[in-house]
Amino acid sequence: MTYLVVPELDKKSYWQDSSNFSDVFNEDHFINALANDVKVIKKLPEEMGGAPIAIKYFKSWSGMDYYQEEISSMWADYKVIQAGKTDSRLANNNLPADIQKLRCRACYEALCFAPQIEAMGKLLVDRMRSYGTYIALHLRYEKDILAFTGCTHGLSSAEADELKKIRDTNDKWKVKDIDPREQRSKGFCPLTPKEAAIFLSALGYPSNTPIYIAAGDIYGGDSYMGDLRSRYPMLMSKEKLASIEELEPFANHSTQLAALDYIVSVESDVFMPTYSGNMARAVEGHRRFLGHRRTISPDSTCSSV
Repeated sequence: MTYLVVPELDKKSYWQDSSNFSDVFNEDHFINALANDVKVIKKLPEEMGGAPIAIKYFKSWSGMDYYQEEISSMWADYKVIQAGKTDSRLANNNLPADIQKLRCRACYEALCFAPQIEAMGKLLVDRMRSYGTYIALHLRYEKDILAFTGCTHGLSSAEADELKKIRDTNDKWKVKDIDPREQRSKGFCPLTPKEAAIFLSALGYPSNTPIYIAAGDIYGGDSYMGDLRSRYPMLMSKEKLASIEELEPFANHSTQLAALDYIVSVESDVFMPTYSGNMARAVEGHRRFLGHRRTISPDSTCSSV
């Protein structure tokens, strides 16, 4: 029988988060929810400690043929296969219905957040709802994404240089030389806070609309948030909705803090991401899975004109 070992979270990424799987997700629920489809164990059995291990980086967007032919054949030589990466390793389309259903169950039923995160997330949702219907704005205008994409529109020369240095020193980011104007013209850049404000205003959302900012530290802080705040003064965040003491258990754990933003975003009346990254796509998919919930996906190419 083949088993899946509970995944390990990446602790060496840009944010250097030490959280384990069980710190973020409900591990027992994950195991039990998949019991009829995949046998999941918490750790590799001791007797497998000396078994030959293959570290494999599965090809992105692969179909079933790739796994049934190339990957399955590896079991003849290895007892343990370690997936080096797990993001976007399976194609979106042209998959058997049972595989698509399993994917949805794994993402949106088996993966539940740890109890302390669920409880805090619910509290944040309740506090946002006390202001009325709200928009969750996934404002992806943080240092890491600007450095990764090379998007420097509206930034100073010093800020652009800082972002380039971050990109140049990150070994995991392969593309170093980036033309920011080309990136922007192709729609590869996140909306700026000012552009997000203009977009929401153009859609007719009034200035008294409560908006939850689902994000970490916004690059440039208040200097780049002024236009958004002047148009929409009811800007909220987990830091504004909860006390320092309430958020203390999650401090210095960016993954757990992002999980709180995820919960508030999924439960929002309207969700709008400013960049189509992993979290934005996961939230959009989760909202579809739960039924029709309004999601606004701006066309970033329009912001370049």
